Amino acid sequence: MRANRIFLVAASSLVGSLGAQQSLESDYRTTGSAVTSVFEAQRAVLQTSSAVILDGRKEMIYGVVISADGHILTKASEVADLNKLSVTVDRTNYKNVKILATDPQWDVALLKIDAVGLVPVVYAPTSEVAQGTWAVGNGATSRTKRRALAGIVSAKIREIPAAGGAALGVVLNVKGKELGIDEVADGSGAQEAGLEKGDVILMIEDTKISKIEDIAGVMKDRKAGSKVKVVCRRGKREFTAEVRLSAKGEMFTDTMNRNDMMSGDFSKRRSGFPRVMQHDILGSSRVTGGPLLDLEGRCLGMNIARANRAESFAIPVEDLKALAERLMNQAAAGEKPDDAAVTPRGEPQ
Repeated sequence: MRANRIFLVAASSLVGSLGAQQSLESDYRTTGSAVTSVFEAQRAVLQTSSAVILDGRKEMIYGVVISADGHILTKASEVADLNKLSVTVDRTNYKNVKILATDPQWDVALLKIDAVGLVPVVYAPTSEVAQGTWAVGNGATSRTKRRALAGIVSAKIREIPAAGGAALGVVLNVKGKELGIDEVADGSGAQEAGLEKGDVILMIEDTKISKIEDIAGVMKDRKAGSKVKVVCRRGKREFTAEVRLSAKGEMFTDTMNRNDMMSGDFSKRRSGFPRVMQHDILGSSRVTGGPLLDLEGRCLGMNIARANRAESFAIPVEDLKALAERLMNQAAAGEKPDDAAVTPRGEPQ
């Protein structure tokens, strides 16, 4: 294939001195024009079937067009707090954007724009492709034109457990036989559920809580993205909150390891996924949300996280199709987006 010939030419130009190896012409680097031009057919698919999600004029992430009438999948945690959400498909910008449904476990949101005649992605028959298989995703985009970046599928499909295990997203203190909340992490399920500093945790999933070990026992086999019912006391009032669990390793941390410091920009949430395809396409957290294509322009999956300088994760196509159907059914049934809500009981606040 032409793609292989380009890379063979690039490789042959390196034979010789160390100096030659260090001075590869920019056109023949992974992001160079001689390489990216080979993937023009896939770029054309991205142009029509990959949406650009914006906050005002700022490009944030991408999305996957899944219906001709404007349904789009994207990364939920990246769009939840956008103030001026809009979506561009091909060269048309849509200001009226609705978030119809979300799935916290996969970190995916279903958006709807007022459009007709869009070009949905064509799903690949399987995500079970060999390691080393070419894959294409979004690069940075110009105002009107998508760009393509290529890489390879670099690992077997696998689960990515929550870093550090699943957690409520709170810092606790022990007061006798009670656990009080000292801090609630920004963006955590506890914050979404309305938990506050000073609340006392009484019960989680029918288990009475009086010490840290009680919480550890309840959380032991649970996964980030799943939910637990938490009974709390605030003043004289008791209430029940449904809390989405977060990855402990992605909460309350301002430090980075050596690999993170070398990785450049990576996704805030990059763990706690049931299954992922791993690939090595270069990029940043802003190129998540869009489709991962094979060389026939079919959708192998949806890019969901930039993990580090060498690893990006995508939701495999089989899981993506099931997720799209589930969220579409949820939206059709008139259900609200899957946000946790606090249900008071007893004396009102």
